[in-house]
Amino acid sequence: MLEIIAGYFERSSPITVFVLGVLSFYLFITVWIFVYRYLSLGRWLSKESDSLEQMHMGSATVSPKSILKSCMKKALSPNARILEMCEYAATKEATKGLTILSLIASTSPFIGLFGTVISILEAFAGLGTQKSATLSVVAPAISEALVATAAGIFVAIFAYSFHLLLKRRAYELTTTIAMQCDLLLASKNGK
Repeated sequence: MLEIIAGYFERSSPITVFVLGVLSFYLFITVWIFVYRYLSLGRWLSKESDSLEQMHMGSATVSPKSILKSCMKKALSPNARILEMCEYAATKEATKGLTILSLIASTSPFIGLFGTVISILEAFAGLGTQKSATLSVVAPAISEALVATAAGIFVAIFAYSFHLLLKRRAYELTTTIAMQCDLLLASKNGK
């Protein structure tokens, strides 16, 4: 297997190798962002869910672990504007990394396609120097060229999927925070 990969890189142009390197870097960044953000959002969501549950059980205020507690430190009492600003801050923090995943998902197929086009151009240039170009000569060159496109699509699938999973997790978190805000305002107005 390593011989096949080494042979592929020996036959490939520097541009194709560069394209595959960029796509490998994209894949690394995609996985790193997903794992880091998924775990951190999970911990944060757990804290906010616990705070919401305490409020449902009759607590008049949010848990000290909630982001709302730190947002409201300087406010004398919760008001709609302060809580709205807290929600905006939480949304901004919860959606970090989504733009990068979106960019990777949208650009990696084009980067792979660029590598494929360059490889096909080189394959045809090499075939032009030969007296006869049969299918047995053309097919391997074309199939090797398509590796870059496949790699680009592969990276895009993971980046897009991870983007959607993190977006959903961020939505759950911001909804939990919004419910806490609504309960705080309702308890304030009910008094």
